[in-house]
Amino acid sequence: MPAFSKEDVPADWRNLLGDYFDSSAWQDLEQNLQAALDVDANHIRPEPSNFFKALKLTPVEAVKVVILGQDPYHSPGLAQGLAFSIPATIPTNSRAFPSSLRNISKALALEGFGQLPNGDLHAWAEQGVLLLNTALSVKLGEAGSHANLGWKSLIDRLISALAAQRPQLVWMLWGGHAQSKLPLIESGLDQFILQSSHPSGLGVYKTDRPFLEPGAKASCGHFSKTNEWLIRHHLSPIQWTRTSNSSEQFSLLN
Repeated sequence: MPAFSKEDVPADWRNLLGDYFDSSAWQDLEQNLQAALDVDANHIRPEPSNFFKALKLTPVEAVKVVILGQDPYHSPGLAQGLAFSIPATIPTNSRAFPSSLRNISKALALEGFGQLPNGDLHAWAEQGVLLLNTALSVKLGEAGSHANLGWKSLIDRLISALAAQRPQLVWMLWGGHAQSKLPLIESGLDQFILQSSHPSGLGVYKTDRPFLEPGAKASCGHFSKTNEWLIRHHLSPIQWTRTSNSSEQFSLLN
């Protein structure tokens, strides 16, 4: 039977979280999640070994950009432990390919980076993009089913600690849920916060800050703005797609 404990969290992130693991909030999460695993671990996604994949792939000192999701994909075969990311084997033209990723790909193309070759975003994580969901598990077929297990306490503490200890990060807050974390981020020093509607479904267009303009004629520009910020602060830009050209990205500020 899969077990769950603070040892699953990478040591550098445990250090960032400090005394959180002595709190009743952590004990509640640990007990609630272990109970869910004991009942039916086979129907929880991602697999327990991947609950903290985002933290494992992007160490604290490597974080340059944070993209906040909500909870893992609840459809079979999608969740990887990284917000928005799915296996590369899922064709971009298939019904299983999420609308959020489809619209992210459109935005990247509109900004001159080219389309995503697939939905696997591991390469982003390895470049310092923390792909963090605000709940790190879900029951198959039931969106939001683990939102009340106690993940909020952990993720809120992580967000506030990261903003406090790492100045000059970029935060992409897409949709109301991600934007609800704004007070935790604003307490940090020199954080660059980008906000828009969520990239999924028709909601992508339906706010005063759309992720895509109606008709997908223009994007919110978040990917370009992120790279401009990173270059301005003497950090390497993110190669968002395989066709991204670093020299072109550096010319953004020229």
